[in-house]
Amino acid sequence: MKTLRLLIHGRVQGVWFRESMRLEADKLGIAGWVRNCADGSVEALIQGSDAATSAMLAWVRIGPPQARVDRVDQSADEGEFSGFDTLPSR
Repeated sequence: MKTLRLLIHGRVQGVWFRESMRLEADKLGIAGWVRNCADGSVEALIQGSDAATSAMLAWVRIGPPQARVDRVDQSADEGEFSGFDTLPSR
């Protein structure tokens, strides 16, 4: 299992990013969570197989149709997660 924390920058709030990411995570079998941040970015934690996390990263770099992703910062993380949740904004 691979676990990554992502910070997604660009026009990523108000464009259905979190719900679209939740649906994509469900399709790929990714566990974790996603939430909006006060600075306009979106933070997410994804956990899954190497193939699934690679596919999720590829999706995150593009996002839903109305989004514009400028940059994705990623770092390794740990923990055990089941399901994929949308958390309250931070």
